[in-house]
Amino acid sequence: MLNHQQIVGEIDATNEKYCEGCFVKAQLRKDRGKQAAHQFCIETCTVGEQLRFLGQELLKVYDKPTRK
Repeated sequence: MLNHQQIVGEIDATNEKYCEGCFVKAQLRKDRGKQAAHQFCIETCTVGEQLRFLGQELLKVYDKPTRK
């Protein structure tokens, strides 16, 4: 299982590699606005699917009970 820093690093790396400079995102943002572009990325894009998975993994790390 990945730890918090590994997951956040993976999210950052994925976003930097695939999302920054994405033509589809830029074109949708231009044609239909920021919200429509964001919705496409979250619901349709395979990179968005990977980011959602990593977000769920991050939540699992936070949901672990801590020992006192």
